[in-house]
Amino acid sequence: MSSRIFQSVVLQMKDSTQRAIGVIDSEGTVVACSELASIGEHLPGVVEPINRGESDVVRCEGRTFKALTGWGSQFDYAVFVKGDDPEARTLCCLAAVALNGAKTYYEEKHDKATFVKNIISDNILLGDIYVRAKELHFVSEAPRAVFLIRQVDSAEASVIDVVQGLFPDRQSDFVLSISETDVALIKLMSDGAEARELYRLARQIEDAITDELHIRVVIGIGTVVGHIRELARAYKEAQVAIDVGKVFDTEKSVINYENLGIGRLIYQLPTTLCEMFLQEVFKKNPIDALDQETLFTINKFFENNLNVSETARKLFVHRNTLVYRLEKIKKLTGLDLREFDDAITFKVALMVKKYLISRGIDS
Repeated sequence: MSSRIFQSVVLQMKDSTQRAIGVIDSEGTVVACSELASIGEHLPGVVEPINRGESDVVRCEGRTFKALTGWGSQFDYAVFVKGDDPEARTLCCLAAVALNGAKTYYEEKHDKATFVKNIISDNILLGDIYVRAKELHFVSEAPRAVFLIRQVDSAEASVIDVVQGLFPDRQSDFVLSISETDVALIKLMSDGAEARELYRLARQIEDAITDELHIRVVIGIGTVVGHIRELARAYKEAQVAIDVGKVFDTEKSVINYENLGIGRLIYQLPTTLCEMFLQEVFKKNPIDALDQETLFTINKFFENNLNVSETARKLFVHRNTLVYRLEKIKKLTGLDLREFDDAITFKVALMVKKYLISRGIDS
């Protein structure tokens, strides 16, 4: 952010008030002020109170401060007005509005992070992407991956700071606040980056957040794209990865879009079509006719690649006992799970049922 933009605004305010108005950065250094002699002055004692103030007005050291909008939980810039009386508070709030507007305008014109956020949010036309990339000297063709970090059962603002600490290069990697629970990382990758490298990075992020903030997150990974115009698609893929994983891979905390398999297809089907499929597969009895013990047996059978002997060993039952259970399932459903085609049909049916339940359709 150029201090000249701030300086231009505060100088325009100088004629309208007798109060000194200025801006400090995140370290407490005055970067712009209507009293030119104050520029460069250091006010370290006000940094912590402003961060604690949570964007509210803060009175400290004979001045009134208000943080300007920023990406992280810690302020980047704050406006101040000399004095701590009600008039100073009013002037500070008005100055914050003007400076926030100038800051937003500057970022839209000159800030790469805002540019990237507009791309993944579909807030910029395709033709404008090329123009803005050229203006910002942004490398358009480079391998990049999108990681979407979503908090589970929490809304901790410091998550963005933890991720930013892992990837401090703000010219190559972009950490963006999407919502109270979501943070996106657009990461520049090496040529030929493989899925295991994406998984390693996601685990690194998850471990750092867990260690520092003690909260649980789930991370969706989109496919690696070679051009910035494809970032919006990669971001949507990361969203889909989390949504599909929430249905079919509830135990996983890192979900790669490329590994969603048939779950991705089922998630995109109309619920009416899914209900018709279940009715056609289970003509004899509905899937709900199977008790929990039977479903547990079926899942173990699938986990062990339809191997009767191995499944029986894992279930601690005799092989003949498992064969009896499979015959019982065949009588109930008309599907012999020892046959590959029937097993596939049943596996898909279980996933479809789980999908319908996630949509609130459990009948």
